[in-house]
Amino acid sequence: MKSQIFTLLLIICTLNNVFSQNTSKRHTISGYLKDSVSTENLISATVYNKATLAGTSTNQYGFYSLTLPAGDVEIVFSYVGYYTQSVSFNLKNDTIINMQLGGSVQLGEVEITANRTSRIQESTQMSSMTLPAAQIKTLPAFLGEVDVLKVLQLMPGIQSGGEGTSGLYVRGGGPDQNLILLDGVPLYNVSHLFGFFSVFNADAINSMEIIKGGFPARYGGRVSSVLDINMKEGNMQKFGGEGSVGIVAAKLTLEGPIIKDRTSFILSGRRTYIDVLAAPFIAMVNNMDSDVKIRAGYYFYDMNAKINHRISAKDRIYLSAYMGDDKFYAKGWYKNEYSDYDVEYKEDEKMESGLKWGNITTAFRWNHIYTNKLFGNTTITYSRYRFNTGARFESRVTEDGYRDFYFADIQYNSGINDWSGKVSFDYIPSPDHYIRLGANAIYHTFNPGVIALRDNDLKTDFGGKERYAWEYAAYIEDDIKITPLLKTNVGFHWSAFSIDGKFYNFLQPRISARYLINSDLSAKAAISRMAQYVHLITNSNIGLPTDLWVPSTPLLHPQTSNQAAVGLAQNFRENYEISLEVYYKTMDNVLEYKEGASFFDVGDTWEDKIVQGEGQSYGLELFAQKKTGSFTGWVGYTLSWTDRQFEELNQGKPFYYKYDRRHDISLALMKRFNQRIEASGAWIFGTGNCITVPIGIYYPENPLSNDYSYYGEKYEFSERNSYRMAPYHRLDLSVSFIKQKRWGERRWVWSIFNAYNRKNPFYIDVRESYHPRGRKYKFVQFSLFPIIPSVSYSFKF
Repeated sequence: MKSQIFTLLLIICTLNNVFSQNTSKRHTISGYLKDSVSTENLISATVYNKATLAGTSTNQYGFYSLTLPAGDVEIVFSYVGYYTQSVSFNLKNDTIINMQLGGSVQLGEVEITANRTSRIQESTQMSSMTLPAAQIKTLPAFLGEVDVLKVLQLMPGIQSGGEGTSGLYVRGGGPDQNLILLDGVPLYNVSHLFGFFSVFNADAINSMEIIKGGFPARYGGRVSSVLDINMKEGNMQKFGGEGSVGIVAAKLTLEGPIIKDRTSFILSGRRTYIDVLAAPFIAMVNNMDSDVKIRAGYYFYDMNAKINHRISAKDRIYLSAYMGDDKFYAKGWYKNEYSDYDVEYKEDEKMESGLKWGNITTAFRWNHIYTNKLFGNTTITYSRYRFNTGARFESRVTEDGYRDFYFADIQYNSGINDWSGKVSFDYIPSPDHYIRLGANAIYHTFNPGVIALRDNDLKTDFGGKERYAWEYAAYIEDDIKITPLLKTNVGFHWSAFSIDGKFYNFLQPRISARYLINSDLSAKAAISRMAQYVHLITNSNIGLPTDLWVPSTPLLHPQTSNQAAVGLAQNFRENYEISLEVYYKTMDNVLEYKEGASFFDVGDTWEDKIVQGEGQSYGLELFAQKKTGSFTGWVGYTLSWTDRQFEELNQGKPFYYKYDRRHDISLALMKRFNQRIEASGAWIFGTGNCITVPIGIYYPENPLSNDYSYYGEKYEFSERNSYRMAPYHRLDLSVSFIKQKRWGERRWVWSIFNAYNRKNPFYIDVRESYHPRGRKYKFVQFSLFPIIPSVSYSFKF
């Protein structure tokens, strides 16, 4: 790692010498841009010189650097949803300006207007969207719980896997192909409640960015998307908090200064109380039968914590952590006692089962401003995901002094642990160049799954042993303004993976460009190559989190993808944006279970259960958005095709991916009527998922007895994923009633999920019915969620 840091610094020094020529009369303005109330960093805010329009944007820590010729300047600071501020002065030397913007979306009837905020047609980045936390929390919530990932599912090119789930399927990719970062730390499982909620507490989030294509070189490790989520840092000025109580969960967030203007904290927690709500019903069942007793429950919780300390004007350190678990438990007792002809009989049976999964992440970061043009960040992280499930049965029988004891126990454990170190630098020599470079290393420990079986006579373990691997990466990219009309982002990402004596490595070029057709319209294009060394083996037959994270091995090759995209982006009247993109993506070495294989095959190792093949996805995405004002929202449309091909599946012929969705439409609208009332609505429509269905049934003959029923009935299936379920569509509505109190703000939120009670398909089953002329079979659709009203109470002080 030291040699990598030395090499990076050498590159920076060389670049500095190159860009320093002929700049004797140029000076640099730098500093931080923050929210005036919460003191949170404003990420991707715009800073520019009004006379020349030369500008830059803030990085994810709110830092900016702008080098301009000496003389009179008017520096404008702007961010969507905030009042624009400007500073005029004569630039004679390097200057530090730390600016705080006010007038966020909390100003009630005041309509916020934007003045040349970050404009979609000017950025080289395409296929990406940035959402502030305030906008996320305005949309309708499922059972009163605001969910970050469900908001992303309203974007073109992004869809859910099924009814109510929080998984992301981006441009034909699977959920394991998304790099999901929480304060720079990868998360391997982002689901609560079997996928119906995500692990992200909206009250702890500052902002998030989703990238679907045109990936900057600084990101790597996955092949379909990047979701970069930044936590809040805590208010350095005053103590405050917010919380809510909903149908299934409650949460509370506290933040404030430890040392004013130097050290702050934020602590946020959330827990469901489904187990508490279910307790009276379980007690009623227990009272109905004195011989049988049961105890069961389910809950999840998560906690976010962060400490932010300013050592000096040039140095800051951060310590952040996340912890969350889902736990399901069930216990049952059966007792039977009697006396007969002087024989005493007593039987006690006990059975318990459990299911638990969750994440822990920690990150320590050090920001240092080396010069007013060079910003550095050093990060050390730890991440752990684990999944445990098991069941135990015990039986004790006493009969006339004779005692017998029997037990059977099965336990399954899997997970992944990561230790990581990373250094990165932002170097901004002029408004025409924004250079980023860095390197990182990850030490992986994979536990692909061990099944332990125990009983009175048996003690056996099945499954794979722990595997250890190193993953390395280095990158460099430059956002270059070649002419006033042409701007490009060019970079290279190199990554490598070492395991069991095998060394994989890939050089992944990335390039994107935009050309200004006029001041409001631009054409964009991007090409990127990605590589991925960790894989998720998904069992599509069950809804539990029994998916396994496994590494690339000498037998299992890394996944790779190549994606090209072109599009147009236009800005209307500063408040409206529209973009049109066409993309094509190929994927190599994607994974599927073999025919008939599943998580429950204890006799095979995970490498024996899977096959690798190819995939492709292509389509068109249209996105229109109104970003500011009392009425905001967006509409998105996606037309796409996605398929897979494996030599060992479907007779080697290509087949549609399960989540191939031909048409996808989303509409999200938000309206603030006055200081007391807000409303929002979201409508989505999607072509149905592809499934494999039985097309015939037969009864094989027993050659020894002519007994057809001996072998049972056998199904003949269609080609893989050749049947499409009914379309999915749903309307969600929400209205908020807000009142200002002496201590802060309270809010009642009334929501309706699936407002017109659409019976959306969850899965299809085959049912048999008897008929005088013989058996009849039919497909039966099962739906999950009807119309669901909910209410939540939230407060902020």
